[in-house]
Amino acid sequence: MNDLCRDSHPGMKERQLAIGQVLIEALPYIRQFEGKTFVIKYGGAAMIDDVLKNAFAQNVTLLRKVGINVVVVHGGGNAITNTADSMGLHTTFVHGKRVTDRKMIDVVQMTLAGKVNQDIVRLISGHGAKAVGVSGLDARTIQAEPCTEAVHLGLVGEVASVNTEYLDLLCQAKLIPVIAPIGFDNEGNIYNINADDAASGIAIALKAEKLIYVSDVEGVHCGDRILKSVCKSEAADLIEQGIISGGMIPKSLSAYRTLDAGVGKVHLIDGRFVHSLLLEIFTNAGVGTQFVSEKESQ
Repeated sequence: MNDLCRDSHPGMKERQLAIGQVLIEALPYIRQFEGKTFVIKYGGAAMIDDVLKNAFAQNVTLLRKVGINVVVVHGGGNAITNTADSMGLHTTFVHGKRVTDRKMIDVVQMTLAGKVNQDIVRLISGHGAKAVGVSGLDARTIQAEPCTEAVHLGLVGEVASVNTEYLDLLCQAKLIPVIAPIGFDNEGNIYNINADDAASGIAIALKAEKLIYVSDVEGVHCGDRILKSVCKSEAADLIEQGIISGGMIPKSLSAYRTLDAGVGKVHLIDGRFVHSLLLEIFTNAGVGTQFVSEKESQ
């Protein structure tokens, strides 16, 4: 920076020192994660608010620039509902999942793999990374099968297999795959897949270092504080005590299924907090909750 442009405000030196400390704190994490794969599930307010959308795109771009392979799996439930409403289609949910008939799957495919996906690609690319839109249908990225509740939900599926060779090729080319969570089976039926479930399945298949859920949840609360790290036995105790309750129970159980399948760590962070992604990954304190194996927590 030109000397004439430097700010001589009394608090500037302290601010500069703080910024420098954060950058130094990030260095060992950058070295540790270079060449590793992070799968990031992108949803909630961070997909709606313009400031948060730009912050997320900046964060993802920085991760890619420091050598981390980034795979983004996005939601888009509000956009699907709005599109369905505009077409006169009624939306029904069972246990938080969208009932998906033949007409609704067309809306899901059009919305998720269309505008929602391409808006994210454009935003990330605008910040200097090379993002590429991927539907689960492309190159059989997601082979799907009916979910266990298919009798009630219709064309809602689960991840049966993932074309990891294709995703690895994209990452090796320093691209960021942005994946719309739809898939199809051997009969050609297209399935709507819950984005959390799709991200977990993809992280497991890629043997990812981290699976990071960016949502509107701060983490696991214990009183007025957020637990920085929770292992499996601790989570069981917290569920029994009622500290982990409601919708956090399936999130926690899903996190440990993902860990048991070989993913290094699972993080839950609040996307409503600007730059929460970078702060969780590159600072000692973090900002959310990480789910870890028994061995790591001891």
